[in-house]
Amino acid sequence: MLRITELKLPLNHDEPMFQTAIIDRLGIRADQFNSYNIFRQGYDARKRDSILLVYTVDVDIKDEQTILSKFGNDPKISATPSTDYKPVARAPDILASRPVVIGTGPCGLFAGLCLAQMGFRPIILERGKNVRDRTKDTFGLWRKREFNAESNVQFGEGGAGTFSDGKLYTRIKDPHHYGRKVLTEFVKAGAPEEILRVSKPHIGTYKLVSMVEKIRATIESLGGEIRFQTRVDDVEINNHQVKSVVLSNGDRIKTDHLVLAVGHSARDTFKMLYEKGVYIEAKPFSIGFRIEHPQSLIDTCHFGKYAGHPALGAADYKLVHHCRNGRTVYSFCMCPGGTVVAATSEAGHVVTNGMSQYSRNERNANSGIVVGITPADYPGHPLAGIDLQRRLEAKAFVLGGENYDAPGQLVGDFLAKKPSTRFGRVLPSYTPGVHLCDLNTALPDYAIEAIHEALPAFDKKIKGFAMADAVLTGVETRTSSPIYIKRNTHFQSINTLGLYPAGEGAGYAGGILSAAVDGIKVAEAVALSITSGKA
Repeated sequence: MLRITELKLPLNHDEPMFQTAIIDRLGIRADQFNSYNIFRQGYDARKRDSILLVYTVDVDIKDEQTILSKFGNDPKISATPSTDYKPVARAPDILASRPVVIGTGPCGLFAGLCLAQMGFRPIILERGKNVRDRTKDTFGLWRKREFNAESNVQFGEGGAGTFSDGKLYTRIKDPHHYGRKVLTEFVKAGAPEEILRVSKPHIGTYKLVSMVEKIRATIESLGGEIRFQTRVDDVEINNHQVKSVVLSNGDRIKTDHLVLAVGHSARDTFKMLYEKGVYIEAKPFSIGFRIEHPQSLIDTCHFGKYAGHPALGAADYKLVHHCRNGRTVYSFCMCPGGTVVAATSEAGHVVTNGMSQYSRNERNANSGIVVGITPADYPGHPLAGIDLQRRLEAKAFVLGGENYDAPGQLVGDFLAKKPSTRFGRVLPSYTPGVHLCDLNTALPDYAIEAIHEALPAFDKKIKGFAMADAVLTGVETRTSSPIYIKRNTHFQSINTLGLYPAGEGAGYAGGILSAAVDGIKVAEAVALSITSGKA
């Protein structure tokens, strides 16, 4: 088949127009055309009065090679590449020890799935509960202020991505089409088939729950084992080689291939590894607030008269501002038609994040408005970024009333540096609740200064972004891992053989898709190490 990229059609095109566009683009006769398949679908809304749908299509035609040669080096017309996943190894009949995976977020799940599909029967350890019980515990905080330190937004089957917008796109380079493998496995597990073709696929929490369960069932059917409520408290290392893991109940599991896919909030695990001598560096991350606007405002700003069109859905945005004080402020994890959620993993702390359901039909749009910081802002110790996160989250807990309410403020009052006393048109979505106060004390001065400058600048790009009664909610501190567990070309820790730092927690991913892709890469590295007998 031939692949055509950037085939543009009007928003309200019909099927005959689509086929005619393909025939015209290839310069062929109608009788040479057989069929087509949409590989990717997006839109171009740069001109609000003339929004176009943009397609990548695979086309079956007669005389394919002749037509292909006619276009020479045209990058927009090529042979359709194969995106089928091919395992790199097959497990031997006898394993000296089974590989162990810590964590069942997207990275751990896909590392475990790929190892299981190659016959390695992985043991997967998860400190939290299975995804349904974990969901009940998470709702316990949101609805009843009941917090469970081992079962929450951050810990449990599915990882932090379960309670997010479920975004399934990334900017990582992916020459081996691992991302396609991830999307294909999600569809097998019950995701809508459209995620294979839309340019910005997403799923949402309720669909993710059942999908995660089906992936777990697949792993188990292939000989893998998943143990919930099983925290790893120690890793035994001899002569710089992993030998076993010690569980919170005292049990020991021998292994010389350990995948560390713990996510960005496993602070006790990071501390344990650092004390064991595993090489860890401090890493940049970002801090800030969540902001909420009416979704209708964002839709109108982006789509004009086409706002609400079913082919477009809820509009998103991506904003960046470089400040006079040298800081960069940007929108993070934008959730169209979503909600702001309580995302702490420690008692006496408040953390915000955003999520959307598949429908994206809630009244508000939200995103993080965050400021980039570097280890120069938290010098001295590789885990100092964690200490900063904790201080800010503990302060937010106090500002919110010490009952897991989040501190909040209207944008107009924030810019005027006066406490808010009542909400306006935008009602916050965060539960259990939002306590109005003055957020100007919630972050370091340099961050507050930067956000003060950025909000009016963003208003010039999206009219109404700095509307007086838009709502800020604090604090956003878990934008990415504050540490980096450096690994070598074999995906192992640079000073600990058999330890495979992976995913977002180790500093190698940011989001569901990139974390899952990293899980596949690490699984392949483990498989090749075992079958070759070499580190």
